[in-house]
This record gives sequence, structure tokens and C-alpha cells, in this order.
Amino acid sequence: MDLTVTDVPQAGRYEARAGDRVLGLAAYQRQGDRVVFTHTEVDPDAEGDGVGSTLVRGALDDVRAHGLRAVPRCSFVRAWIDRHPDYADLVDTPA
Repeated sequence: MDLTVTDVPQAGRYEARAGDRVLGLAAYQRQGDRVVFTHTEVDPDAEGDGVGSTLVRGALDDVRAHGLRAVPRCSFVRAWIDRHPDYADLVDTPA
């Protein structure tokens, strides 16, 4: 499955898309230089296909590229970072 991960700031979320279809989203709130991840969803038909992992990796890569910090309030994002310690340097605490 060919996925693209895109920041949709007006909606406060990153989206994982296959073509025109949104298969996952990671909702966030911006707080200064922090991106607070609050919720992650994956289309039930796409569960188990790596959509969530691709989504979180893409979102965190974007956070890193913009010199921001991540606050993983969402349990899925927190667990993903725990399994990928090379992203732990992005984690910050809320203001």
C-alpha cells in the first residue's frame, strides 16, 4: 500500500492517505514549539497494514524537520515512540 502522510494544519491533524482516501489521522494541538498529539485513528479496514506506524513516523519526521517538539498524550503515539527510541529525543513535556 502506497501511503502519503500530510500535515493538515487547518484541521489540526496529520493524515495518512492512499490516493484520495484517508486511512488514518493523528490529531494534534500546537502549543508554541510543541505538537501535542491527542488522538490517533486508523480506518478499521486498514488495521494491521502498518498505517498507524507510517502515520506516526511521518508526523514525527515532520515535527523533527520543523525543529519542533512532540508531546505524546495519545497512547498510540507514546507506545510507538517507546518502540522506536531514535525518536525519544523529540519528546517534551507540556507547558
